[in-house]
Amino acid sequence: MKKQIFAAAAIALFAVSCTKSTTKTEQVENADGSLTTTTTTVSESPAVSVDTAKIDKAKEDVKAKVDAAGNKIDDAAQKTKEGINKAGSDIKEGANKVGSDIKKGAQEVSKDVKDAAAKGASKVEEGAKKLKEDLSK
Repeated sequence: MKKQIFAAAAIALFAVSCTKSTTKTEQVENADGSLTTTTTTVSESPAVSVDTAKIDKAKEDVKAKVDAAGNKIDDAAQKTKEGINKAGSDIKEGANKVGSDIKKGAQEVSKDVKDAAAKGASKVEEGAKKLKEDLSK
């Protein structure tokens, strides 16, 4: 876009700078013998030829560069999206693993509590039998 603006400004400057001015001074002798001086300024502007092929090429170059920049932005956005999805997947997998580990830990604790309760109950039963035997004697 900047190139197009600069090109237009250069063409306008060129057109203005190419204006040619010519000053003509004429002296005419009147019938009574006096002189009359006439000064005429003539401005000539050459026809400005604009090379539309160059302008079209510049447009195509700008379009190609804009398209390339857009493609780079799209690629970067896609890579970012993939990275975010992978991070989310990793977080979910980690959370599932932690949840699984907690569940296994809870099952082990539950088993240990049951085992301890069973041992405690058998000791209480043995103690009760011994007490009963002792009392029956």
